This record gives sequence, C-alpha cells and structure tokens, in this order.
Amino acid sequence: MKVLGLVGGTSWISTVDYYTKINQGVNKGLGDLNFSECFIYSFNFQKIVDRMVVDDWDGITLELISACKHLENSGANGIILCANTLHHVADKVEKALQIPVINIATATAKAIHKKGLTKVGLLGTKFTMEYDFFKTKLSEFGIEAVIPSEPEDRQFVHDVIYEELSKGIFKSETKARYLSIIENLRLSGTQGIIAGCTEIPLLIQPSDIKIPFFDTTIIHCEAAIAFSLTK
Repeated sequence: MKVLGLVGGTSWISTVDYYTKINQGVNKGLGDLNFSECFIYSFNFQKIVDRMVVDDWDGITLELISACKHLENSGANGIILCANTLHHVADKVEKALQIPVINIATATAKAIHKKGLTKVGLLGTKFTMEYDFFKTKLSEFGIEAVIPSEPEDRQFVHDVIYEELSKGIFKSETKARYLSIIENLRLSGTQGIIAGCTEIPLLIQPSDIKIPFFDTTIIHCEAAIAFSLTK
C-alpha cells in the first residue's frame, strides 16, 4: 500500500470526510482490518483565508510546499490537497516535490468525460468559479464549465462556504437558494453539476437535483484510494 499525505484543515469539516471515505475505500478493497496508511497536515484555516482575501497566492504556495515537504519527508508517496480552491496552485506545488499531487480537477474531468458530458455547471468558492485552474483541466477533456451568470449568485455560493458550511452550519433556506442556482444552470443547458467545493456535498445531495451531480470529494477520494492500492 502506498502512503498518502493529506493536506487538510481547509476546512477540518471536509478533511474528516476525506479521512473517513479513504479509510472506508481502502478497507473495501483489501478487507479484514486493512485501512489507509496516511499522514495528515492540518492547517489553521484562518491563516490560509487571510492570504486568500489579499490574493497572496505566492504565500499560500509556500505554505503548501512546506506542508507537503513535511509529509514527503515523513514517507508519503502521494499528496492529497483536501480542498478544491487550493488546486489553484497545485501544479506549482507538485513541481517542488518528488512525489505526485493527485489533482482533484483532473480526477473530476475524467469522471465527467467517462459519462460523455460536454457542458457542466461549476459551483465553488469565487476562486474556483472565476479562476481558470479547474476550467483548464476540464477543457483538456473537451468539457465546458459554466458558472452562475449573476455576480450576486456567485457571491452567495462563496460566502456560504466560508460563513456556514466550513463551520458545520446547514440551513434549509441556504439549500433552497443553492438549488435555485443549480436549476438556473440546468435551464441554461448544463448537463451536470460539479460540487467544486468539498463542503458543498454536505448540503446538496445527488437526489436533490435533476441532472448528474459530481461530488468532487468522493471523486478525489476514489482517485486517492486507487493510487494507494496500486502496486
């Protein structure tokens, strides 16, 4: 079994979900009392958010490289960044390491491509929706990403992630607004929806919407499990 290095705390809520799903997946693959061999480096999320709000991605990159090197030096064979937004600098981080970073956007693009879809809605933080890092990975597989057209909708999706979901707060009125935004994306022609933030699936489930729902946490965990179990 390959050893995984998880960079979490962004937020700790979704990191717990990663840890649970990866261990369950490894056990399903190997049986008995086999579970994941992994290390977790958990950030104080506020330190990362403080850098995000001033667009200090160089500082975030250095923080991530330092954390990943700790994991690499401890014996990790591959890195999992337990947040979509951090993948804005994932390629830069990987170049500083001797081990791979298992990219959430690439794994998601492969999953969507396998379903034969070519146009999907993308929800997440404003960084994930408005920067190109996720869209670029999708475009490599011939997939167009569409984000909510109204700035206030994008701001709402973003604010809820930080002010509610990352704190374990789940409101029925928030879910209703998210579902309305998703329905507008569906009506605009999207064939599926990407939960491009690892907290969104804690609020929205596939059964809540009329088109395929791509839970990036599950997809990323499946890629991590496959990597871990590959000889």
